[in-house]
Amino acid sequence: MVLTGKYEHTLDSKNRLFMPAKHRELLGDTFMITCGSDHCLSVYSMEEWEKYTRKIEELPATQARAFIRFIYSNAQTAQPDSQGRILLSADLVAFAQIEKEAVVIGSGNHAEIWSAANWKAQTEATSPEDITDLMIQLGL
Repeated sequence: MVLTGKYEHTLDSKNRLFMPAKHRELLGDTFMITCGSDHCLSVYSMEEWEKYTRKIEELPATQARAFIRFIYSNAQTAQPDSQGRILLSADLVAFAQIEKEAVVIGSGNHAEIWSAANWKAQTEATSPEDITDLMIQLGL
C-alpha cells in the first residue's frame, strides 16, 4: 500500500473533512488518526496502525512513556460517512492548527492531514536543492 498525491479540502463547521477516494480505498472502512510530526495528523490503515503500535510497544517504557501517552491519548478511530467525510476531534484539529482549509497528502504507508497554512510553510521551507542533497545522502 502506497498513499500518494495532494488534495485540498475544507473542514466544515462540525470538524468533518472529506478524505480523498483514492486514500479511502487504501485505508479501508476504518482507520486510525493521531498526532504526527510538524503539527500534522497521521492517518493509518488498521494494518499499518498495528505495525506502528508494535514498534511503539517495543520502546523502553521508561524512556518513551511521554511519547506513548501522547500518541495513544490523541488517537481516534475514523469511519468515513456516506459522503466520504471523517469527523476530527477538536483536540486533533487544534493540534494540526486547522482553521478551515486543509491539505491531505499521501506519505507512503500513511496519509497526513495538514492545515493549508502549515503545509505551505513546510513546502516553502524546503528547496528542490535540499531534496536533491537529501536524496544523494540517502543513496536514492
